[in-house]
Amino acid sequence: MDLGIEGRRALVCASSKGLGRACALSLAREGAQVIMLARGREALEAAADDIRRQTGAQVTAVVADITTEAGRTATLAACPDPDILVTNAGGPKPGDFREWSRDDWIAALDANMITPIELIRATIDTMIERRWGRIVNITSAAVKMPIDILGLSNGARSGLTGFVAGLARQVAAHNVTINNLLPGPFATDRLVQTAARAASDSGRSVQDIMAEREQRVPARRFGDPAEFGDACAFLCSAQAGYMTGQNLVLDGGMYPGTL
Repeated sequence: MDLGIEGRRALVCASSKGLGRACALSLAREGAQVIMLARGREALEAAADDIRRQTGAQVTAVVADITTEAGRTATLAACPDPDILVTNAGGPKPGDFREWSRDDWIAALDANMITPIELIRATIDTMIERRWGRIVNITSAAVKMPIDILGLSNGARSGLTGFVAGLARQVAAHNVTINNLLPGPFATDRLVQTAARAASDSGRSVQDIMAEREQRVPARRFGDPAEFGDACAFLCSAQAGYMTGQNLVLDGGMYPGTL
């Protein structure tokens, strides 16, 4: 299927590795001009080079911390009017809420709620003017099925979800869509980090924790980031223009609800 996004400018946040990188790769394969950003120069430039080699697409790498005002300014200077915006930022630390200070909560809100909103605010009006835009927020399946040790993430991402639910209906008439992708357990560094925390708390090995978690997934495996990237590319496609304000869960069947 031709997704109809060849030549579109796609800004993909936190895309040097993991799910962000997978999204950048899938969009590049569809012919989009991809602007990738991350904090670490070495990993980012390596990822950008690899995607160029695989796809032949035009890929620009921007070293920036998207969770800061300076990082957003640098990013938007490199790509002020994207057709496609994929927001993403590393999740906050796991733990017990009794351990978290007000600063921890503010940092979580800055990264996983306020940063996406600021990026949307900076880019959505030009999408409306062109009557074409796709915004995808990478959040978490924890929005629908909270994870006990990820309270900071549960709270911040749920706040973003509520904001998007209202805004998406306001801009849909302009052929601008806003949707959220909610990943469950994918084979990424983040999965290993949370398993390491659980292992430390329980005195078990990381390998045992990972094996146990994998068996809890109805698909009996962790997700492949490439699957996530392709789902993102579809939400950014011309064909997805009638889909907005949705929370698409990719979790191998873990979420037990009907809605």
